[in-house]
Amino acid sequence: MKTKDGFIQGYNAQAAVDAEHQIIVSCDLTNQGTDSAQLLPLIDQIKANTEVLPKQVSADAGYASDANLKGLEEREIDGFVAAGRQKHGTAAPAAGKAKEGSRLAAMAQKIAGQGYDSPYRLRKQTVEPVFGQIKQARGFRQFLLRGLDKVKQEWVLVCTAHNLLKLTAFG
Repeated sequence: MKTKDGFIQGYNAQAAVDAEHQIIVSCDLTNQGTDSAQLLPLIDQIKANTEVLPKQVSADAGYASDANLKGLEEREIDGFVAAGRQKHGTAAPAAGKAKEGSRLAAMAQKIAGQGYDSPYRLRKQTVEPVFGQIKQARGFRQFLLRGLDKVKQEWVLVCTAHNLLKLTAFG
Protein backbone atom coordinates (compact mmCIF):
# COMPACT_ATOMS: atom_id res chain seq x y z
CA MET A 1 0.00 0.00 0.00
CA LYS A 2 1.35 3.40 -0.95
CA THR A 3 1.67 5.96 1.85
CA LYS A 4 3.20 9.43 2.11
CA ASP A 5 6.43 7.73 3.27
CA GLY A 6 6.60 5.18 0.45
CA PHE A 7 5.19 1.67 0.26
CA ILE A 8 4.29 -0.48 3.27
CA GLN A 9 2.84 -3.95 3.80
CA GLY A 10 -0.51 -2.63 4.94
CA TYR A 11 -4.22 -2.87 4.37
CA ASN A 12 -7.21 -0.55 4.49
CA ALA A 13 -10.07 -2.19 6.41
CA GLN A 14 -13.61 -1.01 5.69
CA ALA A 15 -16.82 -1.59 7.64
CA ALA A 16 -20.39 -0.36 7.30
CA VAL A 17 -22.15 -0.36 10.65
CA ASP A 18 -25.81 -0.35 11.65
CA ALA A 19 -26.38 2.77 13.76
CA GLU A 20 -28.87 1.19 16.15
CA HIS A 21 -26.89 -1.85 17.34
CA GLN A 22 -23.32 -1.33 16.04
CA ILE A 23 -23.57 -4.51 13.96
CA ILE A 24 -21.26 -4.65 10.95
CA VAL A 25 -23.50 -5.10 7.92
CA SER A 26 -20.75 -4.93 5.31
CA CYS A 27 -16.97 -5.20 5.39
CA ASP A 28 -14.09 -5.29 2.98
CA LEU A 29 -10.36 -4.81 2.91
CA THR A 30 -8.08 -3.38 0.23
CA ASN A 31 -4.46 -2.52 -0.28
CA GLN A 32 -5.42 0.94 -1.56
CA GLY A 33 -4.54 3.84 0.67
CA THR A 34 -7.61 5.93 -0.13
CA ASP A 35 -11.21 5.21 0.84
CA SER A 36 -13.05 6.93 -2.00
CA ALA A 37 -13.40 3.85 -4.22
CA GLN A 38 -14.76 1.75 -1.34
CA LEU A 39 -18.08 3.46 -0.48
CA LEU A 40 -20.34 2.20 -3.26
CA PRO A 41 -19.05 -1.40 -3.15
CA LEU A 42 -19.71 -1.42 0.63
CA ILE A 43 -23.25 -0.16 0.04
CA ASP A 44 -23.85 -2.74 -2.69
CA GLN A 45 -22.59 -5.41 -0.29
CA ILE A 46 -25.12 -4.19 2.31
CA LYS A 47 -27.85 -4.86 -0.25
CA ALA A 48 -26.41 -8.32 -0.98
CA ASN A 49 -26.17 -9.15 2.75
CA THR A 50 -29.51 -7.74 3.92
CA GLU A 51 -31.57 -7.56 0.70
CA VAL A 52 -32.24 -3.84 1.27
CA LEU A 53 -30.30 -0.66 0.69
CA PRO A 54 -29.81 1.65 3.65
CA LYS A 55 -32.07 4.69 3.71
CA GLN A 56 -29.29 6.91 5.01
CA VAL A 57 -25.48 6.79 4.95
CA SER A 58 -22.87 8.89 6.74
CA ALA A 59 -19.23 8.82 5.69
CA ASP A 60 -16.12 10.85 6.44
CA ALA A 61 -14.16 13.03 4.03
CA GLY A 62 -12.12 10.10 2.74
CA TYR A 63 -15.20 8.95 0.82
CA ALA A 64 -16.01 12.38 -0.65
CA SER A 65 -16.15 12.25 -4.42
CA ASP A 66 -18.60 13.27 -7.09
CA ALA A 67 -18.89 9.63 -8.19
CA ASN A 68 -19.86 8.50 -4.69
CA LEU A 69 -22.45 11.26 -4.28
CA LYS A 70 -23.88 10.46 -7.71
CA GLY A 71 -24.00 6.77 -6.75
CA LEU A 72 -25.89 7.59 -3.56
CA GLU A 73 -28.39 9.66 -5.57
CA GLU A 74 -28.86 6.82 -8.08
CA ARG A 75 -29.52 4.39 -5.21
CA GLU A 76 -31.93 6.92 -3.62
CA ILE A 77 -29.92 7.00 -0.39
CA ASP A 78 -29.92 10.10 1.79
CA GLY A 79 -26.18 10.66 2.02
CA PHE A 80 -24.13 12.67 4.49
CA VAL A 81 -20.54 12.62 3.23
CA ALA A 82 -18.14 15.22 4.59
CA ALA A 83 -16.56 17.31 1.85
CA GLY A 84 -13.63 18.24 4.09
CA ARG A 85 -12.14 17.71 7.54
CA GLN A 86 -14.06 18.79 10.61
CA LYS A 87 -12.27 20.94 13.18
CA HIS A 88 -12.84 20.09 16.83
CA GLY A 89 -15.71 22.01 18.36
CA THR A 90 -17.40 22.87 15.07
CA ALA A 91 -20.86 21.72 14.04
CA ALA A 92 -19.93 20.59 10.54
CA PRO A 93 -16.94 19.67 8.40
CA ALA A 94 -15.36 22.29 6.20
CA ALA A 95 -16.25 22.41 2.53
CA GLY A 96 -12.73 21.33 1.62
CA LYS A 97 -11.93 21.80 -2.06
CA ALA A 98 -15.57 21.62 -3.17
CA LYS A 99 -16.26 23.82 -6.20
CA GLU A 100 -19.33 26.01 -6.01
CA GLY A 101 -22.31 24.34 -7.68
CA SER A 102 -20.80 20.84 -7.41
CA ARG A 103 -22.32 17.88 -5.60
CA LEU A 104 -19.59 18.19 -2.97
CA ALA A 105 -20.44 21.84 -2.34
CA ALA A 106 -24.13 20.96 -2.04
CA MET A 107 -23.26 18.18 0.40
CA ALA A 108 -21.09 20.51 2.50
CA GLN A 109 -23.98 22.99 2.64
CA LYS A 110 -26.47 20.22 3.51
CA ILE A 111 -24.38 19.07 6.48
CA ALA A 112 -23.50 22.60 7.63
CA GLY A 113 -27.12 23.71 7.34
CA GLN A 114 -28.21 21.10 9.87
CA GLY A 115 -25.43 21.98 12.29
CA TYR A 116 -25.37 19.88 15.43
CA ASP A 117 -28.59 18.10 14.37
CA SER A 118 -27.00 16.60 11.26
CA PRO A 119 -27.08 12.80 10.98
CA TYR A 120 -23.43 13.09 9.93
CA ARG A 121 -22.55 13.51 13.59
CA LEU A 122 -23.85 9.97 14.29
CA ARG A 123 -20.91 8.56 12.33
CA LYS A 124 -18.60 9.30 15.25
CA GLN A 125 -20.73 7.27 17.64
CA THR A 126 -21.59 4.49 15.20
CA VAL A 127 -18.53 3.45 13.22
CA GLU A 128 -15.65 4.77 15.29
CA PRO A 129 -16.60 2.82 18.47
CA VAL A 130 -16.73 -0.41 16.47
CA PHE A 131 -13.15 0.04 15.29
CA GLY A 132 -12.18 0.97 18.85
CA GLN A 133 -13.84 -2.15 20.23
CA ILE A 134 -12.11 -4.35 17.66
CA LYS A 135 -8.71 -2.80 18.39
CA GLN A 136 -8.87 -2.20 22.12
CA ALA A 137 -11.45 -4.52 23.68
CA ARG A 138 -10.76 -7.45 21.36
CA GLY A 139 -7.02 -6.78 21.16
CA PHE A 140 -6.90 -6.95 17.36
CA ARG A 141 -3.94 -4.79 16.34
CA GLN A 142 -2.46 -6.60 13.34
CA PHE A 143 -3.26 -9.30 10.84
CA LEU A 144 -1.68 -12.68 11.36
CA LEU A 145 -1.90 -13.81 7.75
CA ARG A 146 -0.18 -12.42 4.67
CA GLY A 147 -1.51 -11.76 1.20
CA LEU A 148 -4.59 -9.76 0.25
CA ASP A 149 -7.00 -12.72 -0.11
CA LYS A 150 -6.01 -14.28 3.21
CA VAL A 151 -6.11 -10.98 5.07
CA LYS A 152 -9.57 -10.25 3.59
CA GLN A 153 -10.77 -13.56 5.01
CA GLU A 154 -9.18 -12.74 8.37
CA TRP A 155 -10.96 -9.35 8.40
CA VAL A 156 -14.31 -11.04 7.71
CA LEU A 157 -13.66 -13.37 10.67
CA VAL A 158 -12.81 -10.42 12.92
CA CYS A 159 -16.02 -8.64 11.87
CA THR A 160 -18.06 -11.82 12.37
CA ALA A 161 -16.61 -12.26 15.87
CA HIS A 162 -17.51 -8.64 16.65
CA ASN A 163 -21.10 -9.23 15.46
CA LEU A 164 -21.47 -12.46 17.44
CA LEU A 165 -20.30 -10.72 20.62
CA LYS A 166 -22.71 -7.83 19.98
CA LEU A 167 -25.60 -10.22 19.31
CA THR A 168 -24.98 -12.24 22.45
CA ALA A 169 -24.92 -9.00 24.46
CA PHE A 170 -28.40 -8.13 23.11
CA GLY A 171 -29.76 -11.67 23.66
